[in-house]
Amino acid sequence: MEKYSNKRGNSPITYFQIENDRIIVWFKEGKSYTYSHLKAGRHHVEQMKTLARTGSGLSAYITQNVRFKYD
Repeated sequence: MEKYSNKRGNSPITYFQIENDRIIVWFKEGKSYTYSHLKAGRHHVEQMKTLARTGSGLSAYITQNVRFKYD
């Protein structure tokens, strides 16, 4: 698990964990969501991994693209 750097300072995301075919995202309230290639799609998961590593835009991306596509 890695701390989300939250470069904009307003993200509800606190941590993330990257695995081969999925990303797990933790939010401030302590709840986690797993987004997999199977459920959210490979393209979206890979984009989410990039955003998580850069520390910016992940929450907005989730809301706009994969909000309810978690495992």
